[in-house]
Amino acid sequence: METTLFEPVASPYLVPFDGSLRFDRMPTAPPRGGADKSDNEAALGSAIEALQEAQKKLYADDRYALLVIFQAMDAAGKDGTIKAVMSGVNPAGCQVFSFKAPTHEELDHDFLWRCWKNLPERGRIGIFNRSHYEEVLVVKVNPGYLEGQRLPHRPAKLAELWAQRYQSIRAAEQHWARNGVVVLKFFLNVSKDEQKKRFLARIDDPKAHWKFSSDDLKVRRGWDRYMDAYADALNETSRPCAPWYAIPADNKSFMRRTVAEIILGTLEGLDLAYPKLSEAERIAMVEARAQLLAE
Repeated sequence: METTLFEPVASPYLVPFDGSLRFDRMPTAPPRGGADKSDNEAALGSAIEALQEAQKKLYADDRYALLVIFQAMDAAGKDGTIKAVMSGVNPAGCQVFSFKAPTHEELDHDFLWRCWKNLPERGRIGIFNRSHYEEVLVVKVNPGYLEGQRLPHRPAKLAELWAQRYQSIRAAEQHWARNGVVVLKFFLNVSKDEQKKRFLARIDDPKAHWKFSSDDLKVRRGWDRYMDAYADALNETSRPCAPWYAIPADNKSFMRRTVAEIILGTLEGLDLAYPKLSEAERIAMVEARAQLLAE
């Protein structure tokens, strides 16, 4: 039986749980005639302010952890979104991990190990900038990476291997949910045209050169294969206990606002509460107050 800790926030960008997502129907831009940049920024500010209170309650309640996963093509805005949305959160209650190419140590473990060991503690918010999903995205598009993983058993048909990994991911996220980890997953859905504009802006700005690599163009040349891999991954692993949201990413202010509001709505949907004092604790508190006032 599937364990769900929360009701996924209703959104037009919530990926269906029945595997029916079609990327050609998923927008990369916000609705026409919607809020402008100033409205989005004001809404983001309000959400951040409310997130501060929600985080305090999450920390004090100490029963749940929140894990927020970001996946996207290059230049979609993962770093900027994490910075903007989490700007008002107490750093003591938040941890961010960026997953790049696996190290030798990580390759000596199963593909979930490096994410598993970095799960947030109860009461804390964990952010994964990329994640275990790289194993059914980058590796699926570039199966040569499997050679370095030294798998003890590799199915003759790679489709079977991907199916096994989807199954492992679903099982892991279900296990996390059973143990109090609220999993939210965001795919920042940038268009190929917008990515081109952002790449050119990085190339033209000396202060942004560090953000661009020639390898980015290699990935861009495989755009269609990556989109197919994303579609498969989201369809196979969007579930009530760990939903995916495919957020339009061509407009940064809209994207950030939308992500913040979904995170806030999720936290507000939990049965969070500040701990209540027992009668003995209440009496001790009254006595402590009297002693302090008497000094």
